[in-house]
Amino acid sequence: MAERSFKKEVEQLRIGAGETFRGEGILAITKALLENGVGYVGGYQGAPISHLMDVLADAEELMGELGIRFEANASEAAAAAMLAASVHYPIRGAVTFKSTVGTNVASDALANLASGGVTGGALIIVGEDYGEGSSIMQERSHAFAMKSQIWLLDPRPNLPSITDAVKHGFDLSEASNTPVMLQVRIRCCHVHGAFEAKDNVAPSLTVKDALSNPRRDTDRIVLPPASFKHEHEKIEKRWPAALDYIRTHKLNERFGPEKEKVGIVLQGGMYNGVIRALQRLGLADVHGDTDIPLYVLNVVYPLVEDEFIDFCADKDAVLIVEEGQPDYIEQTLRSILHKQGHPVKVSGKDVLPMAGEYTGQVMLEGIESFLVKHGGDLLPDRGRAPNRPPEVPDLSEVVPGRPPGFCTGCPERPIFAAMKMVEEEMGPHQITADIGCHLFSIMPPFEIGGTTMGYGLGPASNAAFDGGGERRPISIMGDGGFWHNGLSTSVGNAVFNKSDGVIMVVDNYYSAATGGQDILSSRAKNDTKATNNPISNALKGVGVGWVRQIDRTYDVGKMRDTLREALTTDHEGPKVIVASSECMLNRQRREKPLMAKAIKEGRRVERPKFGVDEEVCTGDHACMRLSGCPSLTLKMPDDPLRDDPIAHIDQTCVGCGNCGEVADTAVLCPSFYQADLVHNPGKTEQRMARWQKGIITWLQERRAGKRLAREAVR
Repeated sequence: MAERSFKKEVEQLRIGAGETFRGEGILAITKALLENGVGYVGGYQGAPISHLMDVLADAEELMGELGIRFEANASEAAAAAMLAASVHYPIRGAVTFKSTVGTNVASDALANLASGGVTGGALIIVGEDYGEGSSIMQERSHAFAMKSQIWLLDPRPNLPSITDAVKHGFDLSEASNTPVMLQVRIRCCHVHGAFEAKDNVAPSLTVKDALSNPRRDTDRIVLPPASFKHEHEKIEKRWPAALDYIRTHKLNERFGPEKEKVGIVLQGGMYNGVIRALQRLGLADVHGDTDIPLYVLNVVYPLVEDEFIDFCADKDAVLIVEEGQPDYIEQTLRSILHKQGHPVKVSGKDVLPMAGEYTGQVMLEGIESFLVKHGGDLLPDRGRAPNRPPEVPDLSEVVPGRPPGFCTGCPERPIFAAMKMVEEEMGPHQITADIGCHLFSIMPPFEIGGTTMGYGLGPASNAAFDGGGERRPISIMGDGGFWHNGLSTSVGNAVFNKSDGVIMVVDNYYSAATGGQDILSSRAKNDTKATNNPISNALKGVGVGWVRQIDRTYDVGKMRDTLREALTTDHEGPKVIVASSECMLNRQRREKPLMAKAIKEGRRVERPKFGVDEEVCTGDHACMRLSGCPSLTLKMPDDPLRDDPIAHIDQTCVGCGNCGEVADTAVLCPSFYQADLVHNPGKTEQRMARWQKGIITWLQERRAGKRLAREAVR
């Protein structure tokens, strides 16, 4: 069950020539694939590109009508390898995955694909995840394009430019027999707009038809002596062909006046930010017409030398706007100028940050600094922007930090509460984490896990500690990581080496961190995928002899006891605990509409709610230190004689019961209670409720009366 459904939006993918397509970038990319005769599509989810996989899955019926093969791949490596269909056959293929973590995983397949080259157009759509909102290491996909000589497009973030980039990506790939990478940032993925649609086009050769007429060309296979020829072919044939296509079709764009003493060279993806900064400086109007010449690199690799030299003609200085580091583009352009002996001065990372996201404020300050230095007379009021916002004070000193954490009701929270209890009993252990929601265990209040080395690599990260010691190492891995890479690289490695460590596989039924997509072990029925394949069966299949399956992680006591058993058993070989409970976000997405419908129809619906008896709560807040649930918060007691805040459960509670389980298992306090909220109760229940309310009211009034009598005596 994906994070959201695009079935309604997908219907717009059927529109044709003469109609206007309206929507967001993700949908526009999908429409462009259909318009340009793609023959097969695949990929692996990951922000900011997860929604593209969701859109493709919802559009599977439409793609089937056109004869397009769609596959949700097991990993980015599987997706990149899928492009092998374009090596020998004139079939256009496209795959998608998340920036550097995806290209890291796929790099072996990408390098082989780029070496042999392609016959059909091969497009890799990469969701660039660089900046403060990113969930990964801060690196750029640019390096992979340079390493393997894959052409890299970085279109301006508007729908016409994005859809043109898809078209030209395929054409450029075929013209130069080289795979092409299309880089789209989060703003590009979710920007809204419109473009003139074209008719969807069925592939001229489908993968089904290709099976009837197999082809092979030994010159395309990465095997000596062909592999030695590939390097020369890249330089002597493919590179010149790519440059010729880029020039002929004017993929890079020029804006603003032809002649001016300064100019700006920028990545296409930075265009909106640059224009906004120029508007704030009074150097561009609301339509984006600029007084400063711009050379927009919609193709950032390879760079076209003569276009750049022509742009620099008659200019005293140019600014290169390149987000992130290393400064690949700036270094290359400086080298071009040096070889030409060109006198133009170059600014870039001297006025813009070497690292970090180029936000609106960063862009404004950098461009202003450049213009003050090299074109101050162009600035109104000597550099003071007419609509500059007031300075924003540094709030880090006064606003408390808000570390990321588990969602309300998350079934992973009780796992780490149990681990903290075992830690208190047996001492601290060497613990490695993995990519996924469970990575939040590193943050307060749990502070569990010391490293994360990659998706599905949690157990492999502990390999050095598996040689025996006072305490067994513990590693944590999610179900998404398990099927992505963990089964072979981590679990298989542990079995082969007779590792003595403990592996915790957190099974929340989905690839939850990427948007709730189904995986092999998902419990839901999926009409197009094979689900309900237990992780425990796969573990036993590769030779794990000690496997414990827990089907309700909220049972904190059982979690604690099972972990203690794994750490103390005399069994040889890896010990694996599969801790299973459905992701609460996905569960709520599924159950809330059903519950609302049942209530509206007058059917009886019962929902548990939890609370804290403030007269029993001691106020030591140990329950919070072992839970960390966002719905478990603080409030001041109603008793005027108590001035310390007590625990309180707010209205965001989803009734998972973890807080009470933790308090009971850890023997903290008995202040938690459960109240069942009943919608549309029966007549008997209503009479019982009135009777109970009457008794409680009588007891409360009686107690209040005794209190008043005591006070009167005093």
